[in-house]
Amino acid sequence: MRSIVSSLNGPVFQDVETPVVAAECVLVKIKAAALNRADLDMATGGSHGAAGGIGFPLGLEWSGEIIEVGFGVTQWSVGDRVMGASPGAFSEFIIARPGWIYPIPDSLSFEEAAALPVALQTMHDAIVSNGQLTSGHSVLIQGASSAMGLMGMQIAKHLGASHIIGTSTSLERRDKLAEYGATHVIDTKADNWLKAVYKATRMKGVDVSIDLLAGPLVNTTLQATRVGGRMVNVGRMAGNAGLFDFDQHSMRRITYVGVTFRTRTPAEIMAVIARATEDLLPALASGAIKMPIDHVYRCDEYGTAFERMAQNKHFGKLVLTF
Repeated sequence: MRSIVSSLNGPVFQDVETPVVAAECVLVKIKAAALNRADLDMATGGSHGAAGGIGFPLGLEWSGEIIEVGFGVTQWSVGDRVMGASPGAFSEFIIARPGWIYPIPDSLSFEEAAALPVALQTMHDAIVSNGQLTSGHSVLIQGASSAMGLMGMQIAKHLGASHIIGTSTSLERRDKLAEYGATHVIDTKADNWLKAVYKATRMKGVDVSIDLLAGPLVNTTLQATRVGGRMVNVGRMAGNAGLFDFDQHSMRRITYVGVTFRTRTPAEIMAVIARATEDLLPALASGAIKMPIDHVYRCDEYGTAFERMAQNKHFGKLVLTF
């Protein structure tokens, strides 16, 4: 089969061995797959958890149709439309675990579905399981104009959050955030952005902060979180390291949680997907939760798609069709 794989010079099309379905697995014909920032590092041989290296098939999320089911699989059938997150998505076929995939609602195209799995399960896990956000809570999404942030705001709205504060340093992108659930929009480059959070929350700070940025913003995000609140670090787009104000963390009694899928067991990942499916699938079917698609490319246009992501020109997801 054809697959987009990593090389020293970046992603290239290559013939690789077609996977063979095993027991307790399904074989999926890929219809579409979406790019993620991790693909940029993996394109030249970088790793993402246990996946990666030169010649490794790229891509982390996909949609398609089941064409074969392995022995012992009872919950899926040939012909089912499914979506999921797993390495090797930029290929014609992929092997998937039955508990790691979602049914695609009839209302969604393959292109729309391919843009969902990573953000869907990551942000549901961050906001619900780790952030413990419930109806009436306020939430701050740092980096709200990213695909993760856009999904996070919609999940918070779906769960009944009272105030949804989204941040972006781009005026053009800030103007779009209300469409995806933001009740307040903030530019973290502004000197008074912390005051704006306090004003929106009656001087208390937010109940839950979802941090996609980290780096130099971590301490002001601590300040933006109420005493006894929760702060969940999902991404580090502003930097992997920085000074951390331990005294402020202690005085505000904030529960600070880091999340990733790279160090979870298969059973833990399956549990996350099951919870996200139960809570969010009806909202996906109705269109209450959606992911904007910036551009759809043919798979042989992968170079253009990678370039657009590297330039950070996109709003929403970049999708390849196979």
